[in-house]
Amino acid sequence: MASTSCLYTPVALPPLKARAPAAAGEPFKALHALDHLREAMVAMVTFGLSPESLLLAWTDWAMHLAGAPGKRTELALRIAQAAPALLNPAPGRQGRQDPRFAGAAWQQEPYAQWARAFGLCEDWWRSATRDVPGTEPHHAQVVSFVARQWLDMLAPSNQPWSNPEVRERTLREGGMNLGRGALHFLHDLQRKASAMPPVGSDDFVVGGNLACTPGKVVMHNHLVELIQYSPTTATVHAEPVLLVSAWIMKYYILDLSPHNSMVHWLVGKGHTVFCLSWRNVTEADHDLTLEDYRRLGLMAALAAIQTIVPGRKVHALGYCLGGTLLAIAAAAMARAGDDRLASVTLLAAQTDFTEPGELQLFIDHAQVHMLDSMMWQRGYLTPEQMSGAFQMLQSNDLVWSRMVHDYMLGERAPISDLMAWNVDTTRMPQRMHSEYLHRLFLDNELATGRYLVDEHPVALQNIRVPLFVLGTERDHVAPWRSVYKIHYLADTEVTFVLTSGGHNVGIVNEPDHHERHFRVNVKRPDAPCLSADEWHHAARLREGSWWPFWQRWLVQHSSARRVAAPRMGLQGSKPLAAAPGCYVMQH
Repeated sequence: MASTSCLYTPVALPPLKARAPAAAGEPFKALHALDHLREAMVAMVTFGLSPESLLLAWTDWAMHLAGAPGKRTELALRIAQAAPALLNPAPGRQGRQDPRFAGAAWQQEPYAQWARAFGLCEDWWRSATRDVPGTEPHHAQVVSFVARQWLDMLAPSNQPWSNPEVRERTLREGGMNLGRGALHFLHDLQRKASAMPPVGSDDFVVGGNLACTPGKVVMHNHLVELIQYSPTTATVHAEPVLLVSAWIMKYYILDLSPHNSMVHWLVGKGHTVFCLSWRNVTEADHDLTLEDYRRLGLMAALAAIQTIVPGRKVHALGYCLGGTLLAIAAAAMARAGDDRLASVTLLAAQTDFTEPGELQLFIDHAQVHMLDSMMWQRGYLTPEQMSGAFQMLQSNDLVWSRMVHDYMLGERAPISDLMAWNVDTTRMPQRMHSEYLHRLFLDNELATGRYLVDEHPVALQNIRVPLFVLGTERDHVAPWRSVYKIHYLADTEVTFVLTSGGHNVGIVNEPDHHERHFRVNVKRPDAPCLSADEWHHAARLREGSWWPFWQRWLVQHSSARRVAAPRMGLQGSKPLAAAPGCYVMQH
């Protein structure tokens, strides 16, 4: 990744609001630092996982299983039934369905039997950790998740002596593959110790072949840069588009290589595009709040856009955490009578956190207390602490398959622009992330009308502009059924799209990519609300990318006239720097 020096000095953070006077017991709060220090030290050993949370989950499950003779009898009968299935397998057993055992070498004995045994073991543990009478559902999910992690680690595909593909390669090459794998492993360790990106990332340069759509930084403050992209058409649609990415990663997932850049594609379709690039915070920013991100990020950007294209409404798009922030801001604007938005697009963004998917395994009070302590120690949440959780959610794809491919087979898979972006990580300030976890994840304040902006509750029902909401089929971060819950909170027109892919691949969905599909259905304000399953049954399946459908939706909700492209930058001032700006280069 390239680095550069800023051409200007970042603006100092405006003074924060004065805190309330200390309560009577406030002096004793200093002693709580001991609790945070202890938790932070424990986290260094447990890789950020709360041992109390894991122990509570295991104890709850084990005690209820011990007191459930019916469930234990069922598990014993399952073992008895598994023996004949292992010796005389029926077609379509787990071993043949699992992609880890799909190769032709796995169909030969004894490997086929090992795969079948592993599949039966997975089935048994899945039954053992589910539907145990009396077990708290969150605890059951945690136990099931931990059991799956152990099973994935011990899978026969991950052992060189029980993986026929590794065995054949080793015999054919005389062990040279293992030698190359050992060198790959040592090289990766060295790069990690030196805080260097993975092998192949150096082929992608921000501002070179990534984030290279021409544009200018037209506004900046302590938290964001606002990028305005150069037009490529003689006239443009009157309403500009503002892209709000998640500050958990760099913004340029929306501006990758030119062939799969949403920004480049939108500009080519005649849209004036603005994008927020978030600053990579430091320890000094530990007291930034979620409200600061709304005020200094989204609202400051809208104010700047209004000076560049005065009198025009804005199509706002928010991705992931940026979408949640956009929903909050749009609702607050609607309550205040602020009508600067023409439409709101939410990509893989949750507004109701009652069913946040597997990510909730890491979000309970004990785990959040440990995260708070880890952030208390440094002032921010490190990228490594975040990436570890995401890797565990998809350990087969992100950990074990790579170990087999790189270290046992001795091969190096080429890295893509999306993979290069995925390792260009950012930090999140302590106070903001703690508020997000406590107020949104644990307490679900946004969906229940208890989240306050300017001392008024935020109600998504106040939004009257049309909504375009997208979920992805294989999303582990924002499951589509959770994203779908905005239907139960909004009273405006909602166009909901379910696209193929996961949290990132489903968004980077360029039209030229084959084998993509999506489902779509529109809910009018006066139409009855369907459940997620009813919606899935009624929604029309379409082949291809959702990008052209969304772009046509933008045009339908825009004025018919096209206008001359606006000038670059604020009135009376020159652009500050060329895109992609300075904040994206910060490490």
